[in-house]
Amino acid sequence: MPWMEQLQSANWTHAAWIALGAYALGCFATGYYLVRLRLGKDVRELGSGNIGARNVGRLLGWPGFMLTVVVDFAKGGLAVYAAQHFSKDDLLIGVAMLAVVGGHVWPVQLHFRGGKGAATSLGAMLLFDYRLTVAYVLLFAVAFAFARRTVLPGLFAFVCLPFVSMYQEHNPPKAAGLSILAAVILLAHRKNLMEEFSHFMARRETPEETKL
Repeated sequence: MPWMEQLQSANWTHAAWIALGAYALGCFATGYYLVRLRLGKDVRELGSGNIGARNVGRLLGWPGFMLTVVVDFAKGGLAVYAAQHFSKDDLLIGVAMLAVVGGHVWPVQLHFRGGKGAATSLGAMLLFDYRLTVAYVLLFAVAFAFARRTVLPGLFAFVCLPFVSMYQEHNPPKAAGLSILAAVILLAHRKNLMEEFSHFMARRETPEETKL
């Protein structure tokens, strides 16, 4: 079915319910509730101010980091799995993937101050199309081999996924959904991007006094 007809024939009422359920699941802020339970504090007021695994790990160590990663990853996969149970339409399943990540990044009960969505996105993609997760891991590994840092390679891999999808199968709606996903991830990591850019520029600068 041509992609315009696919969009026109989609059950948008069904899509709205799927999106609402996936968003609600994404709003379960693992790191926030874990730190609340263990320390009685708001993780958004500590460390980097993020509810993600890295900041939780600074406060609770490796167990807190791993638990946050696993649960955030699992809720992404669960949202897509549930959507697949109610629909076989890839378009609606893609809506669930975007919604669960949106819920993680902008949880309504935390006044839209959530995490950055990487683990939740990977969990959702694994169920949506496992080839995308494999492609992500390979792209990340190649970029990491050159950069020896994690943030930029991870973001680079996300940006490449729409092109990978179009190469695998000419499916414009799917590529558009992945483009939106990559945009959400980049937006959530905007502070990290500025920090990485500043770090890169600092490394390129070679003051004359250091040469003497």
